[in-house]
Amino acid sequence: MNAARLLVKPGSKVKLSSRDPDATHGYDKAKATEELLKHKTRMAELQEVLFAEKKHALLIVLQAMDAGGKDGTIRNVMTGMNPQGCTVTSFKAPSDEELSHDFLWRVHKGVPGKGHVTVFNRSHYEDVLIVRVHGLVPKSVWSERYDQINQFERVLDKNECKIIKFFLHISKDEQKKRLEERIADPTKWWKVNPADLEEHKKWDHYMAAYEDALRKCSTEQSPWYVIPANKKWFRNVAIVQIVVEALEQMKLQYPKPAIDPLKTLIE
Repeated sequence: MNAARLLVKPGSKVKLSSRDPDATHGYDKAKATEELLKHKTRMAELQEVLFAEKKHALLIVLQAMDAGGKDGTIRNVMTGMNPQGCTVTSFKAPSDEELSHDFLWRVHKGVPGKGHVTVFNRSHYEDVLIVRVHGLVPKSVWSERYDQINQFERVLDKNECKIIKFFLHISKDEQKKRLEERIADPTKWWKVNPADLEEHKKWDHYMAAYEDALRKCSTEQSPWYVIPANKKWFRNVAIVQIVVEALEQMKLQYPKPAIDPLKTLIE
């Protein structure tokens, strides 16, 4: 798969309606399953070197509409990593303490240390998405956050924390179908939230907010990828391939041993 086809080029105009959420880029389910296993094996190998070397960190940002597949991505892709060096951080409504600080304060605390991988299930982008759609702060406030986010991500990149950001792109009809499946399945009732049904009505407002976030905050050092996510099996293989490519670009190497293992005797 040519991942560049999913990339949001810095400064380019983004029109989500022109990106097919059903696209599979030549894959069928059998091929995607085979490739997923291969890439997960490679990802695990690279993560071990990342953990051993402790010179770089990787931050993976997952954003999507409700029922867009963030949890499924974590379950099906990130379980290929060793949990010793991988953390998942979710961002819900901010607490009173978090609201008393700048909007990036709680986010910076969740950034991975060197040698580690962190997956953000939602992220600092909520402050230009839900905050914008619901008018939680004035436009004069949220409109300045794009530059603040870019500056924040630039600081992380300069300090060897690579950031890759995925927007899991599903259609409005697919979201409706998934929400209805939750309601029909008693084992998924714990996921049913009346607020999600209200958010579904604001679809067009969210698409406009996402388009601005993607356009303004996809940079060379911290790119956005729009992942066609109606087909879960394609979503998974696309993401794992891009993660593997990001790790390979780090040119990771095991650290040199403190002693010569070949001359070490254990008595």
